[in-house]
Amino acid sequence: MKKTTLIAIFLSVSVFGTMAQNLLKPKWKFTKGDDVSWARIEHDDSDWKEIIAGEAWETQGFNGYDGFGWYRMSIVIPSSLKKEADKMGGLMLNLGRIDDADYVYLNGQFLGKTGDIPPNYKAAFDTDRKYEIPTISILWDATNVIAVRVYDGGGGGGITGGMVDLKVKGSPDNLKMDVVFAKADRIFITTPDVTDVKISVTVSSANIAALKGKLKLIVKSDFNDSISSQSQQLELGNNRGKMLTFSLKGLKPGFYNAVSTLESPIANNVLKFSFGVDPEKIISPTDQQPDFANYWDRAKKELAAVEPQYNLILGDSMSKGNRNVYVVEMRSLGNVLIRGWYVVPKKSGKFPAILHVQGYSGFMTLDWAYSGDDMVVLALNVRGHGFSKDNVNPGFPGYLQYFVNDKEQYIYRGAYMDTRRAVDFLVSRTEVDASKIVVEGGSQGGALSIATAALNNDRIALCVPHVPFLSDFKDYFKVGKWPANEFISYVNTHPEVGWNKVYQTLSYIDIKNLAPWVKCPVMMAVGLVDDICPPHINFAAYNQLNVKKQYVVYPIIWYGIPGEYHILKYQWIKKELGMK
Repeated sequence: MKKTTLIAIFLSVSVFGTMAQNLLKPKWKFTKGDDVSWARIEHDDSDWKEIIAGEAWETQGFNGYDGFGWYRMSIVIPSSLKKEADKMGGLMLNLGRIDDADYVYLNGQFLGKTGDIPPNYKAAFDTDRKYEIPTISILWDATNVIAVRVYDGGGGGGITGGMVDLKVKGSPDNLKMDVVFAKADRIFITTPDVTDVKISVTVSSANIAALKGKLKLIVKSDFNDSISSQSQQLELGNNRGKMLTFSLKGLKPGFYNAVSTLESPIANNVLKFSFGVDPEKIISPTDQQPDFANYWDRAKKELAAVEPQYNLILGDSMSKGNRNVYVVEMRSLGNVLIRGWYVVPKKSGKFPAILHVQGYSGFMTLDWAYSGDDMVVLALNVRGHGFSKDNVNPGFPGYLQYFVNDKEQYIYRGAYMDTRRAVDFLVSRTEVDASKIVVEGGSQGGALSIATAALNNDRIALCVPHVPFLSDFKDYFKVGKWPANEFISYVNTHPEVGWNKVYQTLSYIDIKNLAPWVKCPVMMAVGLVDDICPPHINFAAYNQLNVKKQYVVYPIIWYGIPGEYHILKYQWIKKELGMK
């Protein structure tokens, strides 16, 4: 999904409390669009929707939205806090993690930023936001306006996780908690000799009095089953630190969510994190229907009967560098017109090719594509996406359920054949080295990548999915928040279809059922705290692959993958293809 999002925040509640009290409420006003005047106190936000800060807006009624938006609240900060705030140096605004960049204002005045918005775009979705508010800037016993301008450049958007609060600076801000793992990716691999999982939590203090309290660790599975609840006493002196280790026995292969809470008279801190145990041992058997192979054989034959009618349209204004850029049109299953961007180095030769396939609801543009001049690029928009909506356009939401009652007409039967037609096109080109075709994509694109590799015999040399979607549906609806809600709504309004029929149709396009057909090397990337494409479903498909494979886990990444992965991805591709 393409992301471009802008946010601002206002706060409104009259509270009285101590330096450790959070002045914010969990629900904020939100609307799409962008207008800097929305940072003003007098703006009327009564018709804005309320959503929770800490969860992406895609899961709160703004599915597929990749634009600009604002969060708003209003808050009266009581003068009873002024004396303590003057002593401690003001208030501290914590906004957790924001996807991707933000500018923060108080009462119209700039406080600071993290990352940057276009034209100097710089993502910082994995960075915790902390902004100091000096007491001189606060309107005591009056309404204050906090505005947070956010730009979201792809995937989930908004204030997505971590601590979101406003407090007087002091003990909570000078007390730090962190978790320590033996491996940076927070994945435990057990052995016959080492079966216990050990988690260490560090607590350190600075410029606060001696602290006595209790450190509690609660662990649940990604299916929300309670696994463990432990606590240990903690005592710290000024400028001291301590590590407490918890031992977990008998954890099964899978993924786990943990909450570590420090409870004391002067501070209450919470640390949330996730980890995995033996992910390659997760068992999620295939559930192929008896006619599974025949189903896809027939789809291929139907596609072969459609005249592709390839048509290249040169983009003169886009072809000024060392590459020519074309819009390519072609006909796919059902004679559906699909389009993509086709990019060819101007120098002569035969080149490896990379097929980029897109995320759900996104418009595949060249911003997402490989930019070098040593590979041919095809950035495809499958049916119902981008500029491939002429003949099929279910819209979003609704795409996932389009003809889910009929396996022969289900939308993904056609979408998977769109990627096969794209491979047909690449193989037909004289400038393409047909032995070196790579497919890659994220989320829905991750699923399309695996499906492309599975349904193209030996024509795909490498498959590079990240956070692959469309996998292990029965478990997915238990561990993922969206799009389970869309399917629940669909079944409620179509009782004549029912869950059994839905699951039967989905089994034909489930990538865990297609994975055994993949014949090329695979590199997969996973976000450990992703609840849109959870790691459980990623590995459900990965573990059905019988090829050379490897995975990369990003432990604090929600929905999406950091920029460093894309560097790693292209390094791996070039190494595997024997390129310089």
